[in-house]
Amino acid sequence: MVEVIDGDTIAVRAHIWPGHIVETRVRLDGVDTPETRRPECEAERTAGHEATAFTRAWLVAHPDISLHNVRLGSFAGRVIADLRAQAPTGAEPAGLSDALLAADLAVPYGEDGPWCSSAPTSGPVQSRPR
Repeated sequence: MVEVIDGDTIAVRAHIWPGHIVETRVRLDGVDTPETRRPECEAERTAGHEATAFTRAWLVAHPDISLHNVRLGSFAGRVIADLRAQAPTGAEPAGLSDALLAADLAVPYGEDGPWCSSAPTSGPVQSRPR
């Protein structure tokens, strides 16, 4: 891991082949976390910072990670992938997307998050690019 961008996007240094390393941003597959840069309300911004902190702590606790089901994302230089931690022999690898969902810090991709449902907006509501 190089840097946590937000709750569902990280920058990684991936070893794709012996002697070949690629740095890229990875968008977690299947989840959407609250926005921190262009939130629809302040409650979303706060929840976004919580999701980002959770992702950072999860990655510190799981330093040996791997990317699965990697494919090109809709934004240049970014891929979509499952991010999993190394698991003991015979155990199911832990996934960051599942951990975010279990902590109620993400929703399945394509669903609206509950973060602004009862909070007043901080200005005009803007649609977010996906």
